[in-house]
Amino acid sequence: MYRSLFPRDLFAEVDRLQREMQQAFDLSPSIRGLGRGGFPALNVGGTPQSVEIYAFAPGLDPATLDVQLDRGLLTISGERPSALPEEDGSSTVHINERFVGSFRRMLTLPEDADPDAIKADYRDGVVHITVRRRASAQPRRITIE
Repeated sequence: MYRSLFPRDLFAEVDRLQREMQQAFDLSPSIRGLGRGGFPALNVGGTPQSVEIYAFAPGLDPATLDVQLDRGLLTISGERPSALPEEDGSSTVHINERFVGSFRRMLTLPEDADPDAIKADYRDGVVHITVRRRASAQPRRITIE
């Protein structure tokens, strides 16, 4: 309703600036304190043997995703292209809520995460990352002699 009063790109630009400001001032979350509202959305949990991370990124080519681990900081990044038709003057977009553009999510892994034992796969729009915990951090039973 109000979009006809303003240039259509103004709202998209304000939304983009808001996301960039939030990312600039948001410290990298740990597995216990994740920020909300980023892309891709994350679910993080764990077992005594591993840390399990699920990144929800539907419609992306897995080859365009980049998952890196550097000194305990896990980074998931990539770019989501626009699915809208090119502007030719004959089409009008009324609502565009799908995130488009470059993205990067980072989270700090616990100290017992093993950087040499990490696995990532993509299925049905979900990136599943498993980071094994170090063997020295595994619970074990001590026999009493």
